[in-house]
Amino acid sequence: MLLLGQMMTMNAAKPKVTVDRIDPTDWYVGMKNPSVQLMVYGQGIRDIKDVTTDYPGVKIDSLVRLDSPNYLLIYMNLSGAQPGTMTLQFQGEKGKPLKVDYLLKAREMPGKDRRGFDISDVLYLLMPDRFAQGMSLSTDPAKGRGDVKHPYTVDRSKPSLRHGGNIAGIREHLDYFCELGVTALWFTPILENDSPDMMETWSTYHGYACTDYYRVDPRFGTNDDYRQLIDECHHKGLKVVMDMIFNHCGFEHPWVADMPSKDWFNLSEWLEQSGGKSDPRGTDFLQTSYKLTPVLDPYASEVDRRETQDAWFVSTMPDLNQNNPHLMRYLIQNSIWWIETAGIDGIRMDTYPYAFREPMAQWMKELDVEYPNFNTVGETWVTVPAYTATWQKDSKLSEMNSYLKTVMDFSFQESLDSAKHEETDGWWRGYNRLYNSFVYDYLYPNPSSVMAFLDNHDTDRFLGDTQDSLALKQGLALLLTVNRIPQLYYGTEIMMNGTKAETDGHVRKDFPGGFPGDTHNAFTREGRTQTENNMFRWLSRLLHWRQNNPLITSGKMIQFIPHNGIYVVARKFGGRTSMTILNGTTKPATLEVKRYSEIIGKARRAKDVPTGRFYDLTRNLELKPRQALVLAW
Repeated sequence: MLLLGQMMTMNAAKPKVTVDRIDPTDWYVGMKNPSVQLMVYGQGIRDIKDVTTDYPGVKIDSLVRLDSPNYLLIYMNLSGAQPGTMTLQFQGEKGKPLKVDYLLKAREMPGKDRRGFDISDVLYLLMPDRFAQGMSLSTDPAKGRGDVKHPYTVDRSKPSLRHGGNIAGIREHLDYFCELGVTALWFTPILENDSPDMMETWSTYHGYACTDYYRVDPRFGTNDDYRQLIDECHHKGLKVVMDMIFNHCGFEHPWVADMPSKDWFNLSEWLEQSGGKSDPRGTDFLQTSYKLTPVLDPYASEVDRRETQDAWFVSTMPDLNQNNPHLMRYLIQNSIWWIETAGIDGIRMDTYPYAFREPMAQWMKELDVEYPNFNTVGETWVTVPAYTATWQKDSKLSEMNSYLKTVMDFSFQESLDSAKHEETDGWWRGYNRLYNSFVYDYLYPNPSSVMAFLDNHDTDRFLGDTQDSLALKQGLALLLTVNRIPQLYYGTEIMMNGTKAETDGHVRKDFPGGFPGDTHNAFTREGRTQTENNMFRWLSRLLHWRQNNPLITSGKMIQFIPHNGIYVVARKFGGRTSMTILNGTTKPATLEVKRYSEIIGKARRAKDVPTGRFYDLTRNLELKPRQALVLAW
């Protein structure tokens, strides 16, 4: 391992050569792919004469000298290596070689034994900065955090600034997740985002402007804190999904001020114009169109494709060029390193189609070979099922296999968001939108590996500015019983609301009770209001029923065209049956049991899972306005 705090230099006729850092910080033997790239950072390191090692089983295949003199890539083969400390010798033109120790580790388990999330799970998405501040750390998150370069402001009264949540805060509430009944936690990015706040206009509390791919943000904790959190999650039966970003990085990443090569970033001339010191908004900056259709459009113009994939997501996050093979190798290795080092159970890849398709497919294929039972979900934000299905692994709709096992169902989210405002009619409106979305599941190679959700950190809250518990129960009942991997957004269980009309921060509010000084503590039954407890209890019963339930994880899904304003989705498996019944109107409605005889069969009564109430199936069911039932027998 590179020795921290020690400046390593080589005396030569030329200016001093230094080795300041090596990525990855350590590596693992016994991988199916024995090759590893070491990215060495240091003044003048590119022009080193040679790099050698006498460590048994290690072969240095090549040295790659980039445009910048301050980077050197070492490609090594570890096929015969055992765990231990390897010494790298950097040889200059004259003098003694510079020696650097590098740690090779043993893997904790074979790759095939790492199991990712799947349809048996319910993911709970939270933002670490907004969830809870652990009392094991100072209540002043900046205290003891002198290892960040840029000043930042913690001000909970400002929706766009940091609020001080951290890893310790999440750890203190693991029992809350178990009580609720979710089985996996997805955190928005926890990697270092060391960027200066621009008060209300820009703050990286969200985590999507990474400045170090191998370091947890010190404002949240340390790498060891993250690993300990994951270990404790596993002990309680919770999986952890890590949010990653290959499309872009933060403006304060070292690569920006000193580009490794001229093609490390897309449209890097903007960085050159800005001198790597500030964002390029004063130049001829090209921001992405945010339209993802040109990536697959057979008639797409070159300018449209360029504005989607080459242009930057925002001016403060330089766009990485995944077509640079050395950069892509760096990113692929980084994902493997976090799997091995932290023990994560899945990856959520941000802005997936904005990055170039072929290198991203290469990444997914490599992960699939090394970790065949692992899972990655890609953000594919287009609301047409055919588009989303094209991105799933083994899709017949595309000549290129993405190898991406799970995609995000924005069609479900948009359809449900519209349906909640409408009366379900006899054709298109209301829950016909959901029916008409699911009919295209034949396009997916694996519909049960599609992630559905009501909302997330980038959308309005499902409740908007309302407290409409009927609409929320209908959405949750459907989400948790259809053939999808469900994802919940933190606070939904206590009816947190908000819209993005003014700022994204209003859909990313602090979880009540997570911070010192909070007078409202929604983590406990005693601290929740009656309304919050009613929703929490209703949802928790449904979540616990869903856990390890083969009816949902393996059962056949059958949906009925909405009839008399009522939408019904059934699941059948091994003699067991469930019916999700939604009255999609604001008036009382009658469910005619005869129409659903193929599902009901000879059953005489069924239990509504969230309420425990029994219903007679030998007679028509009278439904209240917007009522939701999840009947099981």
